[in-house]
Amino acid sequence: MSASTVEATRQAGRSVFADLEPHLPGVSKPIQYVGGELNSTVKEWDCAPEGETVRWALMYPDAYEVGLPNQGVQILYEVLNERDWIVAERTYAVWPDMEAVLREHAIPQFTVDAHRPVGDFDVLGLSFSTELGYTNMLNALDLAGIALHAVDRGEHDPVVLAGGHAAFNPEPIADFIDAAVLGDGEEVVLAISEVVREWKGEGRPGGRDELLRRLAVTGNVYVPKFYDVVHAEDGSIEAVVPNKPGVPFRVKKHTLMDLDAWPYPAKPLVPLAETVHERFSVEIFRGCTRGCRFCQAGMITRPVRERSIETIGDMVENGIRKTGFEEVGLLSLSSADHTEIGDVAKGLADRYEGTNVSLSLPSTRVDAFNITLANEFSRNGRRSGLTFAPEGGSERMRKVINKMVTEEDLIRTVAAAYSHGWRQVKLYFMVGLPTETDDDVLQVAELAKKVIAKGREVSGRNDIRCTVSIGGFVPKPHTPFQWAAQLDHETTDERLKKLRDTVREDKKFGRAIGFRYHDGKPGIIEGLLSRGDRRVGRVIEQVWRDGGRFDGWSEHFSYDRWMEAATTALAGTGVDLDWYTTRERTIDEVLPWDHLDSGLDKDWLWADWEDALDPDSVDVEDCRWTPCYDCGVCPEMGTEIQVGPTGQKLLPLQVV
Repeated sequence: MSASTVEATRQAGRSVFADLEPHLPGVSKPIQYVGGELNSTVKEWDCAPEGETVRWALMYPDAYEVGLPNQGVQILYEVLNERDWIVAERTYAVWPDMEAVLREHAIPQFTVDAHRPVGDFDVLGLSFSTELGYTNMLNALDLAGIALHAVDRGEHDPVVLAGGHAAFNPEPIADFIDAAVLGDGEEVVLAISEVVREWKGEGRPGGRDELLRRLAVTGNVYVPKFYDVVHAEDGSIEAVVPNKPGVPFRVKKHTLMDLDAWPYPAKPLVPLAETVHERFSVEIFRGCTRGCRFCQAGMITRPVRERSIETIGDMVENGIRKTGFEEVGLLSLSSADHTEIGDVAKGLADRYEGTNVSLSLPSTRVDAFNITLANEFSRNGRRSGLTFAPEGGSERMRKVINKMVTEEDLIRTVAAAYSHGWRQVKLYFMVGLPTETDDDVLQVAELAKKVIAKGREVSGRNDIRCTVSIGGFVPKPHTPFQWAAQLDHETTDERLKKLRDTVREDKKFGRAIGFRYHDGKPGIIEGLLSRGDRRVGRVIEQVWRDGGRFDGWSEHFSYDRWMEAATTALAGTGVDLDWYTTRERTIDEVLPWDHLDSGLDKDWLWADWEDALDPDSVDVEDCRWTPCYDCGVCPEMGTEIQVGPTGQKLLPLQVV
């Protein structure tokens, strides 16, 4: 059923909770559907003069327990609701048992705030951290009564808008979304809301197409229907060109400058059900210029923009007061790289000494770690394990990926940790990196053994543990590795088995080394979705129709289902699964995302890719501390690096 049909049978914006409530006892974790979290917001459906209210349904396309802690959605939820003419509510993917209830009783996909039908909103904004959430998006659209394909939607259907890291190549879902935004969302969601308000206030002139045209001509919103993709006879892309006057050839990403002016979330949501992160998080800076060639997040979020120590302190205190959380995570892509992280750590530890408040850092770079910093963060809380990410098992591989960490760096760091009372260290690596050999992967085992040996030596204890966690490498758009061939899953699994066996066979160290890894099959599908073009949409749709849901969860993922869909949906196109995944690209190939501008110069990316393959190339240093490497971001985006030191100190709280 379409949204317009739904609207004809009931009042728009009416809560469906009365229909839903009788069925809650029969589904798992019913509390995830009831809403009412601390700091959540419920506003009147018509909160502005007639015709001027703009309504957003914000979706993280995964289960509540994964989606609620997502900072991106929480920030936009708050930024939008601060405007008295905007209604913003949240929706998450429903579990299969709830999906069955909704379908059986004709209850549409609903928001958790006021239980309003998603199809009644003006905009459905989806935040994609991973491409494996695409089938959940299709399921939500279908449950909401929104036409699956954008071309079939009417004037009163929501604008389906994609954001998040995966939106930097939204081509695989181009048939299903109306628009996409690249980069930071705080300012652009307000700009989009203004366009929607103006269009509605004028009486919706020109219908849906005119609204989309107004969004597209700003140059800030990508509308796939206004771009034609031309294919060559061999199946490759010849060109992506606008088909409507005023639509730009390239759509630029958004970059939020002066993070101190946007201290969100100021009213963090406190979940009713258990979630994957039971803490309050403060983002201390955005961006990373370390230059790791595999890291899409680091490339697309440039430049580095730090929050000041005062703003960080204010956000931490505000979050503790507003939520009651006792653990605070200081987040960024590499939190220990904040220029004043030592002062931040000491200031917060001093402030909350003697309380139940504990501080934590996520995975820390080996070369940014020091014991003083670690001791400050563990002073008021429990001393948990430390996590480091060398990424490559051999020094040669770390040079290929521009991860400038030597074996001596790692051993020195873990020696310091073990000698100061830590007993557990976790090391994260990747398998399947460009130019990798079996020996490079087996070096992970040797490195782990040396870590254990050093830990036993400096601590004088035998209860030293090291957990090795292995992830499969997936080439991502807008990185130097966007041209790389992905390793096939059979070779990935074979190398992982050799590594596991090597670890287990060692009687001296085997029991002290934990080993966690995922098989290579999900990575191949992620690779298909990461670097796919519009033809991949047929595969996604077929998988969803065949029952695909929650593909990011190992217990729900089916490689066979994806393989069958790819074989069927890509038949006759001249391309197949391997064409998208295990094939290396050339410099002259038009990539599906070339018309989407992350600010990175393509020639610079290619040169960095060539450097990765050159054993005699020099390391690319962090441009925060060196001359500019001409990646293109700052001049292209009109931005600049914003880092300290500011000379500020975090003062103790004043007792009022």
